[in-house]
Amino acid sequence: MTALAELLLRRIAATGPLTVAEYMAECLLHPEHGYYTTRDPFGAAGDFTTAPEISQMFGELLGLSLAQAWMDQGAPDPFVLAELGPGRGTLMADLLRATARVPGFHDAARVCLVEASPTLRRKQRETLAGHDVSWCDDVGALPTGPLFLVANEFLDALPIRQFLRDGIGWRERLVTVVDGALAFGLGAVTPLGALADRLADTVDGDLVETCAPAAAVAEAVAPRIAARGGAAIFVDYGDWRSKGDTLQALRAHQPDNPLSHPGEADLTAHVDFEAFARGAQGAATSAMVAQGVFLERLGITQRAQQLADGLTSAPLDALVAAHRRLTHPQEMGSLFKVLAIHPEGTAPPPGLER
Repeated sequence: MTALAELLLRRIAATGPLTVAEYMAECLLHPEHGYYTTRDPFGAAGDFTTAPEISQMFGELLGLSLAQAWMDQGAPDPFVLAELGPGRGTLMADLLRATARVPGFHDAARVCLVEASPTLRRKQRETLAGHDVSWCDDVGALPTGPLFLVANEFLDALPIRQFLRDGIGWRERLVTVVDGALAFGLGAVTPLGALADRLADTVDGDLVETCAPAAAVAEAVAPRIAARGGAAIFVDYGDWRSKGDTLQALRAHQPDNPLSHPGEADLTAHVDFEAFARGAQGAATSAMVAQGVFLERLGITQRAQQLADGLTSAPLDALVAAHRRLTHPQEMGSLFKVLAIHPEGTAPPPGLER
């Protein structure tokens, strides 16, 4: 039993079951035992590997897409260049390298990373040594000005709530205690106005998920981009509409029971891009595009061919494998989706054309 599991068992005994959102928040961000507050989870030595860690091509192409959007909007100076949940800082480092020759881009950029983990902030500071970078705790604390933002695998880690349909009402899935161990249970049947529109596409026993923190991100970013200009590119796994139980845990690169190792396993859930886009009031949203399609539109194959020049044996094999993993439908190419928020009347960032 993990240290956090013992704390959660005592808390539930004292105050009652937790929502799935409360459980996720404790597991990921508990100040002493939270997953992200106590470790660097990325790479081969961690629990999972994200696209920026797979290949430099990912961050390079996102950076060039964002830089083109900046130029298309008149190259505002200054502007805020932000990343949500920047991991080790790898994506931002690749983005900055790729955009170094875009005239005026670096001089105008004010780089700010939204990161809650002290451990990861230290790693980001090392990765981005030599760049002028600031940090903030949440989206609302970003500096003022036109905002050009990227977020890769950020929304999937935001706490979700789960609801099981029961007649014309819903029963919330809760984390409780059974025989001294954490277990899932169900709350009482309650009519939920927020899920009234889901009665048309669900039947008894169907489970749907909501993510208020993701909606809050859209609600914070969209009005700012609408008023001041900018663009925000979100890359994550999920689909247009939530249906079914997508809560999952990953530990040492292997699937894990979400209740087995609280604080020692990553917890994520698929993103409901429809609900996220609905929260972007006042701004436009691009079409949702599969990651593989997005990267191919931006020229990842041509970039891979450039990087392959002169490579042989293992380095060449690794490059080919990275290209496949990022783009192939049976790898990350179809599972991950891309969506952008941009001002009404402007073109979406390249790669996201309708």
